[in-house]
Amino acid sequence: MGIRIVTDSTADLPKELCRELGIEVIPLTVRFGEEAYLDGVTLDSDGFWAKLKESPHHPSTAQPAPGDSLEVYRRIHEAGDEIVSIHISSKMSGTVNSAEIAAQMLPEARISIVDTRSVSLGLGLVVIGAARMAREGKSREEIVAWAHKTCDRMNILFTIDTLEFLQRNGRIGKATALLGGLLGIKLILQVDKEGVVAPADKVRGRSRVFARAREIMHERVPPGRRIRMAVVHAQAPEQAQAWGEEVKRDYQVEEYLVGQLGAVVACHAGPGALGVIFHEVD
Repeated sequence: MGIRIVTDSTADLPKELCRELGIEVIPLTVRFGEEAYLDGVTLDSDGFWAKLKESPHHPSTAQPAPGDSLEVYRRIHEAGDEIVSIHISSKMSGTVNSAEIAAQMLPEARISIVDTRSVSLGLGLVVIGAARMAREGKSREEIVAWAHKTCDRMNILFTIDTLEFLQRNGRIGKATALLGGLLGIKLILQVDKEGVVAPADKVRGRSRVFARAREIMHERVPPGRRIRMAVVHAQAPEQAQAWGEEVKRDYQVEEYLVGQLGAVVACHAGPGALGVIFHEVD
């Protein structure tokens, strides 16, 4: 009996990496009016931005139905494996709730559900680590304990060009108070320990954003420590690469990913979003 790792498409993981590590991905749905697309299956990042330009409808997203998770769980269970299902923050999506309902519908299976209180490659870094532990023969209990510990250490700092997408899709969290009066001000947001979007700081001018985000990183994890990290972006690959190279000078980086936001996360962040994600390693 082995362990299989399941996640959802908001992890924004490359397909080839998921295939390599045997990670099962359950897609969320992106809607433009009456048109529905499966995130990462029938709509990738480039397709999302193209659709955003041409569609008269503002996009919205929907969690997987319990039956979608149940189908994956049943297939893995029938193959004789246990399951660790790791997902986007329950404060951002009902995906964890759908997974829990699906697990209850298959009581004979051994399934652990992890609410990472995270998103995008913050979720993705947890999933990758868990999948490697599964390959090493670690138990379900060991993987779940490591995942919870890593979630507690995860940091996500990001900036966006506009609050419009977070506001219209109801994911603005604790940043509501920042609406309006932001002329010339750029926000540094975070996903806090409750798994909610919250303000971290604000600066005047986009050129100051990364410098301040880097200072916040140093406050949370002193330079020179060992970290795993990722940089994510929405149509800003050169800036993302530049951010990553700067951060790599400050730390012993044991894992490094640069990725574009998938359709679901991009739907809430909007164009021009940039983020740095990191956690300290023992």
